[in-house]
Amino acid sequence: MYNCRIAPLDEIRYLKDPGIRAAEATAELRHRVERMLLDIEQGGLEAVRRWSMELDGWNPESFVVGPAECARAAEQLDDRLRERIAFAQEQVRAFARAQRATMTDLTVEPLPGVVLGHRHIPVGSVGAYVPGGRYPMLASSFMTVVVAKVAGVENVVACAPPQREGSIHPAMLYAMATSGADAIVCLGGVQALAALAFGLIEDLPAVDMLVGAGNAYVAEAKRQLFGRVGIDLLAGPTEILVVADDSADPRLVAADVLGQAEHGPTSAAGVIAIGEHVARAVSDEIDGLLETWPTAEIAGQAWREHGWIAIAQDDQEAISLADDAASEHLEIQVQEDKLDRYLGQLRNYGSLFLGEQATVAYGDKAVGTNHVLPTSRAARYTGGLWVGKFLKTCTWQRLTEEGTRAVAPAVEAICEAEQMAGHGLTATMRLQRIDA
Repeated sequence: MYNCRIAPLDEIRYLKDPGIRAAEATAELRHRVERMLLDIEQGGLEAVRRWSMELDGWNPESFVVGPAECARAAEQLDDRLRERIAFAQEQVRAFARAQRATMTDLTVEPLPGVVLGHRHIPVGSVGAYVPGGRYPMLASSFMTVVVAKVAGVENVVACAPPQREGSIHPAMLYAMATSGADAIVCLGGVQALAALAFGLIEDLPAVDMLVGAGNAYVAEAKRQLFGRVGIDLLAGPTEILVVADDSADPRLVAADVLGQAEHGPTSAAGVIAIGEHVARAVSDEIDGLLETWPTAEIAGQAWREHGWIAIAQDDQEAISLADDAASEHLEIQVQEDKLDRYLGQLRNYGSLFLGEQATVAYGDKAVGTNHVLPTSRAARYTGGLWVGKFLKTCTWQRLTEEGTRAVAPAVEAICEAEQMAGHGLTATMRLQRIDA
């Protein structure tokens, strides 16, 4: 990951400059993860246990969480929370099903005797990592496990780190189980991803794909394991960017900024204000809210060190600045009649939140869209996790003799020009058989 400073379009006016965001994966971190992965690959389950004990003080008889423990976790939650979890799961499930319905298999006949097509085939097995460091992350299970099951993934192994007291936080465990996980593993960090990728946990087979967010070590482990397994994307510290004009409530803008900033002290929060008076109003509200904000220690540090406010002259400049920032979460709090313009013209964002009522927290937890999204300007070239990420689009072809007559001459000529005589012969031999 490289310098994440927003590149200037011409000359950006800042009320508060974003400064430089340090690279997430230092050489030391990369080397440590590489050493851990090699040790675990060579040492197997014994090495997994050693690293788990060293880093988390956790070395149970079995890392797999059984049905009885899941049932005890459910008993610790009140009915209201269970109902709210079910609501959020159904929102995510319904949206994923609607997305899946747009992805249809294809069969076409471009030439007589030539039939081409593709199928959307689910990945066989997925390891879904659910982070649980600073906060117990319930919604991460919805975004990874629920969506994978909608895609048709046969085997989803959910994985989360232990609490200090041992085992997985009860609400997290309940969310993982009710999201449809086929197995649940209590194991954290690099050792968890390695164990899933190498197939080291009891009778659980190695997974084909790893998904889910995590800290810098988790992200680096995914990067180094990519190729051996598939991954969703490489996600760094969370980001929010709010575009606001003078119709926006500066207090709501400030609250949304600080709401995301509480993820951690390296979280990046930005505002593109259309007009200097809007910028100053938002800045004043952020300062005011931090006096009583419940997570001010974390959110305040993130804002001071990584927060920024840019001033745009008009909507078009705001759109250009937002596209250049390519933020993970992008809120648009402008006049209602301008929202469609922003929707139509914006190109670079992880997820877009249009209008005053669409706060990032809805997307993070329960509205239905996925919260595993690209960071560090990766939204320039990829979207976030969705049902299609769990599907392989695989092509196929079927030809008759008539199809061979149509295609083989072109294949022969191209193979001759490429000096690939063996390839050409496979076409020539078929023509000869037809004409014999």
